[in-house]
Amino acid sequence: MSTLTGYLRADGRKGIRNVTAVGYLVECAHFVAREIAQKGGDDVHLIGFPGCFPNEYAQHMMEKLCTHPNVGAVLLVSLGCESFNCVQLAQVVANSGRPVKTLVIQKTGGTAKTIKAGTAWMESQIQALTDQPRVTMDINELIIGTICGGSDGTSGISGNPAAGKAFDSLVANGAACIFEETGELIGCEDIMA
Repeated sequence: MSTLTGYLRADGRKGIRNVTAVGYLVECAHFVAREIAQKGGDDVHLIGFPGCFPNEYAQHMMEKLCTHPNVGAVLLVSLGCESFNCVQLAQVVANSGRPVKTLVIQKTGGTAKTIKAGTAWMESQIQALTDQPRVTMDINELIIGTICGGSDGTSGISGNPAAGKAFDSLVANGAACIFEETGELIGCEDIMA
C-alpha cells in the first residue's frame, strides 16, 4: 500500500480531506446555507438539520458531523427563532480545535447580508485550510464509508464486488470500512465468509 497523508486534528485523528462544513440548524436557514456552500465548490460540504425543536439525536449528529476528521472549519447558519442549541454546537466545534462561526439570519440583517457574510468567512477558511500542512497517515487510521450511488442490474456483479475487494484489502491492512446498505456486502469475500 502507498503512503498516505492527511490533516492532523487536535484530538489526534487525521482526515484525508480538509473541507469547510456549512451547517443549517433549521429548514428555514437551508436556502441561505446552500447559497453560501455552493460558492465554495468541492472544498465545502452542506450539512443540516431541518427540524425546529430541540432534538437530542439531531444535536448529537450535528456535533459528530461538524467534528468529523475530514472537516477543518465550520460555518453554522441559524434563522434565530429555532430551538436548536447552536451555542452548544459551536462550543463543541471550538473545543475540537476547529474554527467555527455562527451566523443568525435575523441578527445579520436578512438573507442577502447573511449570504455575503457567510461567503466571506467561508472563503477565508478555505484559504487558511489550503495552507495547513499534511502529515503522514497510516492505513489503519482510515475510516471509510460507502454511499449507494443508485443500484442497477449490474451492481451485484460489478460495482459491489469491486468495492468489496477494495474494502477487503483495506481491512486487511487495519482500516475500518462501513457499508451504508447491507445489500452492498455482496462481493465482500472476507465479510461474507
